[in-house]
Amino acid sequence: MPRLTYNTAGESHGRGCLILVNGVPKGLAIDIDLINLELRRRQGGYGRGGRMKIETDTIDLLTGVRRGHAIGAPITMAVWNSDHRLDDAERTPALHRPRPGHADLAGSIKWLTTDCRETLERASARETTSRVAAGALAKCLLKAFGIEVFGFVRQVGEARGEFEVTADNWRQLVEQRDASECYCPDHAADEAMKDFINDQKMAKDTAGGVVECHVFGCPIGLGTCVNWYEKLDARIACAVMGIQAFKGVEIGMGFGVGNLPGSQVHDEIFYDESQKDTPTLGYARGSNNAGGLEGGMTNGQPVVVRGAMKPISTLGKPLRSVDLNTKQPSEAGWERSDISAISAASVVMENVVAFEVADALLAKLGGDSMTECKANYDNFLATARRLPLADE
Repeated sequence: MPRLTYNTAGESHGRGCLILVNGVPKGLAIDIDLINLELRRRQGGYGRGGRMKIETDTIDLLTGVRRGHAIGAPITMAVWNSDHRLDDAERTPALHRPRPGHADLAGSIKWLTTDCRETLERASARETTSRVAAGALAKCLLKAFGIEVFGFVRQVGEARGEFEVTADNWRQLVEQRDASECYCPDHAADEAMKDFINDQKMAKDTAGGVVECHVFGCPIGLGTCVNWYEKLDARIACAVMGIQAFKGVEIGMGFGVGNLPGSQVHDEIFYDESQKDTPTLGYARGSNNAGGLEGGMTNGQPVVVRGAMKPISTLGKPLRSVDLNTKQPSEAGWERSDISAISAASVVMENVVAFEVADALLAKLGGDSMTECKANYDNFLATARRLPLADE
């Protein structure tokens, strides 16, 4: 069973987004500024719509924290909505014309109604506010163990950032990403991405893209091969695919492994005595095609994840649909929306990946307090360095 869990609640135009996190060790320092920074990043990016001009997302810590530290109890947080008009029939009218690509039709049939409103309010990407808050809280834990996460936009349309991410350059890439309107560290690609998004806006269309995330500092052995549902790559893939509008996920080389022989896929193993005191324990690889995960466990290399987000399903030039009341042909309904939310999607993916890695870390370490967790972490690495053990 996972040690660190979270649940979310709230509707797009309800009172707010609620988050309940269980399993946070006592004594963890909660960095409010870090959480609020991630929430602000989620609101930004090129191609966003009018809703983000209305909201100013900040976290309201409700329970489980005292004097800036977790007390070991469930932590509840809220991000209150400025635009909370769910019960206003004039401002949030019923929607009977489902949008192709959205949850409208499937949800309406599931809950036996012709009003798509109640489905779309929960299916909305506004819910990712909660997941970013939970992931940012998890980052506070990862940071205490030297584990850091870096996400960015890799591609929009045909515009693709052509750069390599390494342990040596990723911090510089963070600075370049933060200076980019599309959250892409490649300036030329950033400009091309904006051009593509502008083209879709003029055509009353929308744009998706590919986002990427790297996790640095993971020790070897997080996750497990014992149960398929506890494999860390499976957990990460599930979390990423659970993000609204995501239709694909790959780890490391991903689908590219199907085109090559094994000799060009598998990462050869070396030993570097000078690195034995790091979380890698001195084990090195000539490549990282596995994306830092083998057999459902971290292997000491950076974890690398990519996700594909489809274009937003609300188009200024509506696609064909059907009126659920009359069953007659109609144009799809319209809701205030973005042209592209790919930049925000990179923030969401970065944080859901962070949460899954944090869960795997606690599952490995055990412990109810940070004091216990850190002692267990140090003992695990010290024991691993002594392999083979005398009693084996």
